[in-house]
Amino acid sequence: MPFAGRPVEADVSPGAWLSGTLAGPAGTVAALVPPAFEAHARVLHPAVRYAGDDDVAVRWSTVAAANGRVAHPGMQWAAVTGAWDYVSADSQPPLWDAAPADGHLPEPVAVRLAAVLARHTTTPGDCFFGLWHGFGFVTAEAPTLVLPHREYWLVRGPVGTAAANLADEPSEQSANLWWPADRAWCVATDIDLMSTYVSAGAGCVAELLGDDVLEVVPAAPGDPVGPDSDGVNPPPA
Repeated sequence: MPFAGRPVEADVSPGAWLSGTLAGPAGTVAALVPPAFEAHARVLHPAVRYAGDDDVAVRWSTVAAANGRVAHPGMQWAAVTGAWDYVSADSQPPLWDAAPADGHLPEPVAVRLAAVLARHTTTPGDCFFGLWHGFGFVTAEAPTLVLPHREYWLVRGPVGTAAANLADEPSEQSANLWWPADRAWCVATDIDLMSTYVSAGAGCVAELLGDDVLEVVPAAPGDPVGPDSDGVNPPPA
């Protein structure tokens, strides 16, 4: 089956360069995006507050402040809200009604992120997008790109494909891994995380950190990424 109308790639060799680079320990940034890039960033998926027919993005820093927690680059959702129940079930109205998307890059965030990254590649019209092969709501008769910690089907398209839904409706799923043909950067939205990680040049990451719409914090290859890895805030109930 095609993903977002694009055929699944029969040749996954363009992703072979990642096989030897994503060798970091599981549960770290280096296992998700190549550690050899100049700089790294973490894009936090926003929580959502319902306002009539509109969905309003809510920053993690706002939620942390409201709960008396500390906003810092390694913060995790359960820790800034104070309870594991807030990861998937409960909410904190009127502060937020839906937790950050888990394993999926929300479309508005993807659009903004792709627009920034497009300025930092010579091949914005030619990018590769990986979809984790283990989702039960998608399937394809095609080879997969096998990396140390995950396995992906690939599709090819312009950088804006990052905002496309690669699953059939009503399911919704963004790409889990994407990079341009010139390998100027690499992006990963791991299936278990509420954040997206970017490896890129220093100028690209600086632009992301200065974006006034996205909530972006610096990251390093050895940073832990697990939902229980917040070393600053009290452990959640």
